Amino acid sequence: MVNHHDQETIVLVKRTRDKEAAARSAKCVADVHFALVDFLAAGQTLSEIDEFIGRTLEGMGCKSAFLRYRIPGHPPFPSHSCLSPNDCVVHGTHLMTDKPIAPGDLLSIDIGVTHKGWIGDAAWTYGIEGVEDEAMRLMRAGRESLKAGVDAMQPGRPLLDWARAVENCINEASFSLVQGLGGHGYGRRLHGPPFISNVVPKRQGEWPDAFRTFEPGLLVAVEPMVNARTPDITNTPSDWPIFTSDGALSVHYEADVLITEHGRDVLTESMFDLPDIVGN
Repeated sequence: MVNHHDQETIVLVKRTRDKEAAARSAKCVADVHFALVDFLAAGQTLSEIDEFIGRTLEGMGCKSAFLRYRIPGHPPFPSHSCLSPNDCVVHGTHLMTDKPIAPGDLLSIDIGVTHKGWIGDAAWTYGIEGVEDEAMRLMRAGRESLKAGVDAMQPGRPLLDWARAVENCINEASFSLVQGLGGHGYGRRLHGPPFISNVVPKRQGEWPDAFRTFEPGLLVAVEPMVNARTPDITNTPSDWPIFTSDGALSVHYEADVLITEHGRDVLTESMFDLPDIVGN
């Protein structure tokens, strides 16, 4: 997500029934990802994968939160999910290519659902059948950066702690984080404040929310986007699809997290058990 929400009020989730509803929506997203593990295979087109996701959502009593989603100045998003292969960072659509996925490809899949009025939103990157060593290192760094960032999300601490943990992890692995894209608040709406950068700000005003604290009741989707080489992208963060500027690989991992009085509840924690490689 790109930050469009500086002037909006953060909505905290306090009621038990709302927390339970958010957890159910997050579980729906995780369940679709686990269904994909058994479905994905080389030779499938992005259209076929998106159709499977749409059917799976319908069977679960959910709707896609992405299909026909609008950003001012852009056409409605055409797909049930964001399907981003190889050098596509985020916001890939089923219309972007007819080329089937092949052994060795990376495919980042971001799924957003609406379930009984509540959103779930989480992403994972899959290697098709098997991947080269650098691609595997990139995937593991992305996954580990998500976990490190989530571990740093504690009540009373600044949002900046998330970015420090993520950035340290990616720097140690010698990869790059995309700037201008990051996590976001959500709930009954797909996107809302606060914006959660994956990158520690280098200048004043770069990330106004950096020292806002993780408050109990804050519901956020956090999501590192990690490039194998340059952090630069080919177009603006509001566009779809977005690609790496040098054609190198990119991965995307995203979790739903509820801040509590005593820590944080990772609503999509089961997704950390997803495999790196599918289609074997």
